[in-house]
Amino acid sequence: MEQDEIWDTEAAQRYDTPGSGMFEPAVLEPAVDRLAQLAGDGAALEFAIGTGRVAVPLAARGVPVTGVELSLPMVEQLRTKADEATIPVVIGDMATTVAPGRFSLVYLVYNTISNLLTQAEQVECFRNAARHLAPGGRFVIELWVPELRKLPPGQTATVWQSDPGYIGLDTYDVLRQQVVSHHIRFGETRQARLTRSPHRYIWPAELDLMAQLAGLDLETRHADWTGAEFTAESRSHVSVYRSEPAR
Repeated sequence: MEQDEIWDTEAAQRYDTPGSGMFEPAVLEPAVDRLAQLAGDGAALEFAIGTGRVAVPLAARGVPVTGVELSLPMVEQLRTKADEATIPVVIGDMATTVAPGRFSLVYLVYNTISNLLTQAEQVECFRNAARHLAPGGRFVIELWVPELRKLPPGQTATVWQSDPGYIGLDTYDVLRQQVVSHHIRFGETRQARLTRSPHRYIWPAELDLMAQLAGLDLETRHADWTGAEFTAESRSHVSVYRSEPAR
């Protein structure tokens, strides 16, 4: 299952859910607030910019935003909100694609680094972020914490969300550090819709080592965008890595 097969025209058209889900103000606004703060007076680069969920409101705050995106349909959806002059986008993958310029902030949100399915690709993503950063610039990653503690012996799946009309579950391959997320949507009929996406999960300590290999150091880690303390019970984290300042 290739990423361009997952993020096709159909996925792009149903990705935006204004005011709900990942677009809910309580979810989106703290992320934009924090990223604007970290960007300061500099420019920002978003890996896997998608339909502009974060980039559009961040640019509206006055932060110049450039994007990298593999999926043409996702960029086409972005173009219904912002033109190329407002938010330029380079087509390509986040591990190797180079955007022009240097940035005070590179960011990768909503678990997207896990779309890279090998450790080597994920390390290259960190190195790609580092090559785009100005001295003292920051690379921000939002990522979930693998929920392997929920897996009793012999079980390979966990239900991570269950709402009316929706069930989300993950199936794990712990030998290869792979997980497939299954999204099951249903109504009052007997029919249901299933979509799936593969990921490679990453432990926080492993993420920190990837940063070190790219010449970046962990600056802060919180449980969410509001700055809540990261603990052993946290289900996700926002980690900020920094490049070496100019001397």
